[in-house]
Amino acid sequence: MCLRKRSGFRPPDLIHAEIYTGPIPAGEPTMGGGRSETSALSGTGGGGRGLTSTQNSQRPNACCFCWCCCCSCSCLTIRNEEERRKRRRRKRISQDTKMETIPNCEACTKPSADEMRLWSQSFDKLMRNPAGRNVFREFLRTEYSEENMLFWLACEDLKQEINKGAIEEKARSIYEDYISILSPKEVSLDARVREVINKKMQDPTPHTFEDAQLQIYTLMHRDSYPRFLSSSIYKALVHGGSRTSSES
Repeated sequence: MCLRKRSGFRPPDLIHAEIYTGPIPAGEPTMGGGRSETSALSGTGGGGRGLTSTQNSQRPNACCFCWCCCCSCSCLTIRNEEERRKRRRRKRISQDTKMETIPNCEACTKPSADEMRLWSQSFDKLMRNPAGRNVFREFLRTEYSEENMLFWLACEDLKQEINKGAIEEKARSIYEDYISILSPKEVSLDARVREVINKKMQDPTPHTFEDAQLQIYTLMHRDSYPRFLSSSIYKALVHGGSRTSSES
């Protein structure tokens, strides 16, 4: 007893004696082939292994928790990696953007620095300029909304068509590419405009998608255009044009 008070040492038999508080009849056999409750608690040569096994069996299974944590961490890692790839792509585009590197969806001449500054005055001036549309389309590509510009350009092309057969063919192609809900390039339109288009598709005309074109134009104006003006793509072009003008 003095040893336990001074050093904190507790012999195994004392631990088990404290755990079991009931009477132990001397020499009376117990269930389990004559093993005493004390020996059942202590285990055969295990120094308390029987009690430890019982306690371990009552603990919650940590494997499920670990598996859920690992699964969640994997999903977060994949999502974070995708976001990092998108940011690297946007940074690379903004750093390397020059007028010559932008793929021309329309034939155009290289704009001057003054022309590029005019694009910031109004969205109409930007959209009336072929070079401006090309630059804006490249910006929309970085935001994964290039289909808005492609749809608008397809509608403009349809308006120039006069052949009845060509009108029907182009109208059907536009519908399948940008209106159909099965298309990966579907543009965002409300139910009213879709209903109007479905009725007009029974007898297509050059103006079948006029309401939809206006809605997408308004969407680009209000949503994408402000971000374009503050983007690295536009600022790099204006800065590069200004430096070229000053050098010449």
